[in-house]
Amino acid sequence: MFCYQCEQTAKGQGCTARGVCGKSDEAATLMDLLVHAAKGIGMYAHRAAALGARDEEADVFVVEALFATVTNVDFDPDQLEELVRRAAEIRDKARALYEDACARAGQEPERLDGPAAWQPANTREGLLAQGREAGIQGRVDRVGEDVAGLQELSLYGLKGAAAYLDHAQILGREAADVYASVHETLDALAREPTDAQELLARALQVGELNLKAMDLLDAANTGAYGDPQPTQVRVTPVRGKAIVVSGHDLKDLEELLKQTQGTGVNVYTHGEMLPAHGYPGLNKYAHLVGNYGGAWQDQEKEFDAFPGAVLMTTNCLQKPRPSYRDRIFTSGLVAWPQVAHIGSDRDFGPVIRAAQAAPGFAEDGPDKSITVGFGHHAVLGVADQVVDLVKAGQIRHFFLVGGCDGAKPGRNYYTEFAQAVPEDCVILTLACGKYRFNKLEFGAIDGIPRLLDVGQCNDAYGAVRIAQALAGAFDCGVNDLPLSFVLSWYEQKAVAILLTLLHLGVRDIRLGPTLPAFVSPSVFGVLADQYNVMPVTDPQQDLRAILG
Repeated sequence: MFCYQCEQTAKGQGCTARGVCGKSDEAATLMDLLVHAAKGIGMYAHRAAALGARDEEADVFVVEALFATVTNVDFDPDQLEELVRRAAEIRDKARALYEDACARAGQEPERLDGPAAWQPANTREGLLAQGREAGIQGRVDRVGEDVAGLQELSLYGLKGAAAYLDHAQILGREAADVYASVHETLDALAREPTDAQELLARALQVGELNLKAMDLLDAANTGAYGDPQPTQVRVTPVRGKAIVVSGHDLKDLEELLKQTQGTGVNVYTHGEMLPAHGYPGLNKYAHLVGNYGGAWQDQEKEFDAFPGAVLMTTNCLQKPRPSYRDRIFTSGLVAWPQVAHIGSDRDFGPVIRAAQAAPGFAEDGPDKSITVGFGHHAVLGVADQVVDLVKAGQIRHFFLVGGCDGAKPGRNYYTEFAQAVPEDCVILTLACGKYRFNKLEFGAIDGIPRLLDVGQCNDAYGAVRIAQALAGAFDCGVNDLPLSFVLSWYEQKAVAILLTLLHLGVRDIRLGPTLPAFVSPSVFGVLADQYNVMPVTDPQQDLRAILG
C-alpha cells in the first residue's frame, strides 16, 4: 500500500505497511481500485450527461464509492470488495446509457480504455493485484511527484465534496449539475493530465463543486431540522442508560432519537455531532441530553469509559478496543471488520438493547455547559450590531480558527492561538478542531460572544456566507475585511474546504499543523505565490503578523 491522503501519514511521507488510521494493506489497496473503478463510471456518465442522459443509481453510487475511501470511513475489506464488484456493474450500466444516448443522437460512441475498460478479477488476490497497479506509486513513476500530487489534490477535494453530497442526498437534496461535475472531474483524472496549470485549474473547479455541495447540505439540514439557534449543551453526564452518537449524519441521529423515545435511554452526541443540538428539529427531543467527550482521536479512551452503547455514523471511526467492541455499532458507509452494522432500514434496536444491558451513568455529573448554534442565519440576524461594533472599534478583528482535530503533535498551537487572541476580537470556529478550546471562557463584546461555534466542517459554507455578508456591509472584498483564516486539517473534507476558499479568492490562509504530504514543496510554492497560503508557525508570531 501507499497512502498519503491524511495529515497524520507516517513520517509525513506516506503509509506503506499499515495506515496510521488503522486501515490494512488489503483495505487501502481495494480503496485504490474502487477509485479507479469510479473513474471508469465517470468517463461514461460524463459523456452521457453531455447528451442529456443521466442515471440516478450511477450518480449516487459514485458519491458513495468516493466517500467510502475517505480517511476513517470503511475499514472492512469484505465491504470494499462488494463495492468494487458493484462498481463494475454500475460502469456497464453507465456505458449502456451512453451508447443509447449516442444512438438517439445519431453519433458513434467513443471507444474508451483505461478505467472505462477495466474488468474485475475473479478473486480477492486478483483484485488486490489490480489495486496495486492502479495505486499512487505507479502514477508517480509515470508522471512524477509534482503532477501526481496535483492529481491527488483534485481527487481528495472530490472525496470531501462526495461526503457532503452523500449527507445531502440522504436528506433528499440533490442537483444533477453537481453530479455531472463529479463525473467530469473523474473523467479528467482518468486521463491523467500532466499540465500543472490545468491541474491547478481543475482543483479550483473542485472547490467550486464543493461550494455547491455544502450549499445543498446546508439546505438539506435546515430544511429538515430548522435553522440552528444558539443553544446551551450540557457536557457532563446525566444519570441513566446511555447511547453516544459520533460522526456527522443527522438523519441517523434523528431516527435513533425517535426509536429511543420512552425507553429510558439518554442520547449524547460526540465529536462532529455536537452542532446537532442547535437544530430545533433535533433539540426538541428531551432525551438528547448533552455532548460526551471531545474529538474523534480520543474515542478509544472515551468509549472505553462510556457506560453505554456507541453508534458511529459516517467517518471518524478508530479501531475499537475489545472493552467496547460488543457495544459499538456502525451505520451508513462506515464499517470495521466484525463490528455490528446497522442496515439501510435504520433499525437501531440492537443499539438500544446494548445500551439497556450496559450499566449507564450511576449519577449526574457537575452542571457544565457550552453554547453551540451560531450558524450563518443566527449570526447574520445580528449583523447590524456586529457592523456597528466594528465601526465603533469595539471589535477589532475576526478569526476563523477551526477545521479537523487529530492526535499528531502540534495541535496545541490552536489552543494557544485562541487563548492569545485579544479581548477585542471574535473567534468563529467549526468542525472538531474546536474541541481544542471550546470549553474555555472567552466572554462577550457588548452581548456578542467572543467564541461563535458555527457548526460542523460543512458549515464552512455558513462562515463563507457570514464573511460575504460582512464584506457587503463594508462595501469591500472578503480579503479586505478584518478577518483571518487559521485552519487545521486532517482529512479530505478539509482539502475540499481549502479548495473552496481558494476558488472564492480568499488569500492569506494559515494552514497546519503540518502541510499535506501529497503537495510537493514546489506545488505548495505555487499556492503560496498565488494565494499567499502559508504554514502556521508560532501563535504569538502569527498573531503579531496578522494584527500588525
